[in-house]
Amino acid sequence: MVVVTGANGLLGSYVIRKLLTAGEPFRGLKREGSDTSLLSDLEGQIRWDNVDIRDTEAVYDALEGATKVIHCAALVSFNPSDKRKLYETNVVGTRNVVNACLENKVQRLVHVSSVGAIGRQKNVRATDETGKWVPGPMNTAYGESKYLAELEVMRGCEEGLDAVIVNPSVILGPGLPERSSARILQYVWKGRRFYPEGRMNYISVQDAAEIIYRLLREGDKGERFIASAGTISYKEVFEKIARHLSRKSPSIRLSTRLLPLLVWADRLRSAVLGTPPGLTRDLLTGILSPVSFQNDKIKKALNFEFQSIDETIEWCCQTYVRQLAGKK
Repeated sequence: MVVVTGANGLLGSYVIRKLLTAGEPFRGLKREGSDTSLLSDLEGQIRWDNVDIRDTEAVYDALEGATKVIHCAALVSFNPSDKRKLYETNVVGTRNVVNACLENKVQRLVHVSSVGAIGRQKNVRATDETGKWVPGPMNTAYGESKYLAELEVMRGCEEGLDAVIVNPSVILGPGLPERSSARILQYVWKGRRFYPEGRMNYISVQDAAEIIYRLLREGDKGERFIASAGTISYKEVFEKIARHLSRKSPSIRLSTRLLPLLVWADRLRSAVLGTPPGLTRDLLTGILSPVSFQNDKIKKALNFEFQSIDETIEWCCQTYVRQLAGKK
């Protein structure tokens, strides 16, 4: 029995689809009242357990009888006011999952981390799984929380848990419009005009789910694997999306020198209106990161070939348009 935390999220939903296709028995964990619409077409085929991973006893009970666990649940936020929530969900929640795995004698834990947990250092343009965490302004509060969560997993390994860590980059997929990378599709669909300088590391949600599924049985205990297909400029990715959505691509480049001013202006707007900020220093740090995350290790370990960016974007756009049509 495979238990998947955060099964209703973008990545978790595709992990569930992979398990169903493979005929693997599983249970999906989610918070009570959370949105399960990404799996609405599979209603009746999924056993859901309502569990808050911050609840120690609830996590222990939920993992009873599990042979393998895929830990996808996490809070992704670049809002500075969410630092405490990031720690409680990503660090304490992972601690609870690790301890429950140990107590329930789970055979393997696949922990979904992030490339944000691989520390960025000044003047370093490419890194791999050996990259060391160095505290500093190039890291985000989200990245720090995922790094601390990894320490909980490694502590579990020292106590006898068989666990592996996967570090995805930006996961591209047609999820909920206001969440995850689907916001990129929505941004182009609405005809926005601006694009930032820089490049992004990316992976298709289908590839990420396939890698996670294979790591249930492959990969050595205590290993971490970067899951990233490559890098692409924001300008290029917007142009490719616009072409498939028959929209005009954002054409006004935002200079990196202007972005800190926009962050300040958005902070002021947030304070006046009492709404969460849309552009923060941490989000800016992620957007402007010059680091390329190398994928040689995962390709060799799993003999894995990633989807091309064109295949990924075409699929994302086609699915996104179908989702929009279904809402009319």
